[in-house]
Formats: sequence, structure tokens, C-alpha cells
Amino acid sequence: MRRRDMLLSGLAGGAMATSLAKPAIAQAMPEVKWRLTSSFPRQLDTIFGTAQQLAKLVGEATDGRFQIQAFSAGEIVPGLQALDAVTSGAIECCHTPTYFYVGKDPTLGLGTGLPFGPNARQQHSWWHFGGGEKIVNEALAKFNAISFPAGNSGTQMGGWFRKEITSLEDLKGLKFRIGGTGGAVLARIGVVPQQIAPGDIYPALEKGTLDAVEFVGPHDDEKLGFNKVAKFYYYPGFWEGGAMLHLCVNLEQWNRLPKHYQAVLMQACESANNWMLAKYDSVNAPALKRLVSRGTELRAFPLPVVDAAFDAAKVVYAEYAAQNPLFAKGLESVNAYLGEVMPWWKIGEYSYDTINIRQRERG
Repeated sequence: MRRRDMLLSGLAGGAMATSLAKPAIAQAMPEVKWRLTSSFPRQLDTIFGTAQQLAKLVGEATDGRFQIQAFSAGEIVPGLQALDAVTSGAIECCHTPTYFYVGKDPTLGLGTGLPFGPNARQQHSWWHFGGGEKIVNEALAKFNAISFPAGNSGTQMGGWFRKEITSLEDLKGLKFRIGGTGGAVLARIGVVPQQIAPGDIYPALEKGTLDAVEFVGPHDDEKLGFNKVAKFYYYPGFWEGGAMLHLCVNLEQWNRLPKHYQAVLMQACESANNWMLAKYDSVNAPALKRLVSRGTELRAFPLPVVDAAFDAAKVVYAEYAAQNPLFAKGLESVNAYLGEVMPWWKIGEYSYDTINIRQRERG
């Protein structure tokens, strides 16, 4: 056969192979459309923006074949009912902190992080290398769901208070918007915890239904306007040292996904997890400067308050562990992991940060 004929034959064969491959590719890349409900309002560009970022990454990685549409709290279901919608199959997935659902199982609080527990990096590390993934997803399986880390706030602020907190006595009877395990801990030292969806917090504080609120940090708190109705801004939020958010997915929907779509979704969650933490690190500092310049008064929690809360946390955890074997297993896992990594953290990250802060404050 002459060279020209061989080339034409080869091109024809290639075209035939391409035409034969297209149906196989279509089969391997089915069109999937999911809805995601967030527990947060659209105005919170970092938390809700993380859900949008996740959806964008999934679409780009699959050439638009796997689409996720993100809805804010209230557009489909209220923010605190996001997991319920996933459990029932009304929606495929939600973006939420699992500690919103400790009333279902206190083990779910471990997914977001315990008071006096891991910071953001330690929480992420415990999830992947300390047994966290298996423990939290065992709890979620009872609610027909599986979860993947998809965001972290870093250490949060302690919240906005109408009056200054100088002692434990000032907390007695204080109506404080705080969710998850942190609410159970503070209740032990006299606080009256209120779990209220993000979109309803400001009106409650403005009307005096609440005496104090905690949410995330300067960037979001400024957007929600808490500084307009409360003067004192306390730190740190020792109940949320590294609050992890999750993409919770209906188990049947997860199992129906092709394996490579599952891989894409997991990697998109990891990317979104990094995106959210990096975004907060970028926007919280300038927001705090603005708040202080407008009259916000920063305060550190008095040490007696922190010490009393730490002691209360141990009591709460002991009670949960006595009633719930899976929580007991999770608590043991977290404590063992922190016991292992803290000595290195003290030598490495903590000492470096302390030195760096001191040198910069020297000017």
C-alpha cells in the first residue's frame, strides 16, 4: 500500500474509533444534577461562597456533566433543617456544620469540633489521620448520610455582649445565641443557650430577645450588623477553635455516583475546605480594624470564666460518653490525638507564632 493510502486509511480508522468512543464516554460521564442547601444566608459570601466554590469546581472538573446548584438557607428548607432534608432524600446534599445536629447524636459535634478541642489544622488532621472520618460518618449513617470536610472558619470570636463580662456572675441567666456542644457547656455555668438560625439572629438581638450572640468572626459579624446593637466583642470562641463545615450527602445518591464523580466531589470538598479557611484569614483582619474604629470594644474572656467552662466541658463530655458509646469512642480518639500532636505543636507552630507576634509588636 502506498504511503498516501496508508495515511487515509489511518485517518478513517481514527475517525471510526472516535465515533465508537463517544457513546462510551457519554456512558462514563452521565449527566447528574444535584441541589445543595446551605445552612447560611446568601449575604455571607465566605460561608455560602464556599458552597458556590465547591459546586463550581465539580462542574469544571466534569465539563459540566455533574452540576450542583447551591441554595441559601430558607430557599428550600430552613438552615437548621438542612440535614433532615438530606436524610429524607428531599435534597441530595447540604453544606452545614454537623454540630447543629447534636440533638440527634452528640457524636456529630465532633465533626465540627469540641469546645477546647482541636484548632483548624488539627481538626482536619484528626479527620483524615486520627479516625475522625470513620467515627462521624458512623453516626451520620443512622441518618442516611455521609459527610466530607468542606470548610473551616478557624478560631472564632467569642461573641457580642450588651454588657461587659467581668465575672462568672455576669453570665447567670444570660440569653446567648450559641449552638452545638458549646451551648451545653455554657449552660453549666449559668448561660441560657439559644440555637437560632443565622438569618434570625440580628432581629432577636435588636429586640432584646437575646442578651448576646456568637456567630463566626469579624467579617461575617460585620455583615450581619451585630456591632450596631452590642458594644462588647469577646475573644476567643473557646468552643470553636477550628469549626469544620461538611458537605453531607444522601447515602443513596452517593452510592449512585460513578466512582470518578465520587473522587471529583471529594477533591472539590478538600479544595473548598482550604478556600474557606484562606478566605477568612484574608478578610477577618481588615473587618476587625473597621469594627474597632467604629466603637467596638474588644475584650478577652476573664480567666475564671474560661477555667469554669473548661471544667464544665469535662462534665458534659463524661455525661455524653456514659450515654453514647460512639461519642465515648470519638472523645477518646480526639483526646488521644491531641495528646500525641500537642507537644510538637508547642515546639513548632505555637513557638513560631509567639516569636513572630512579639517581633512584629517590637516594630
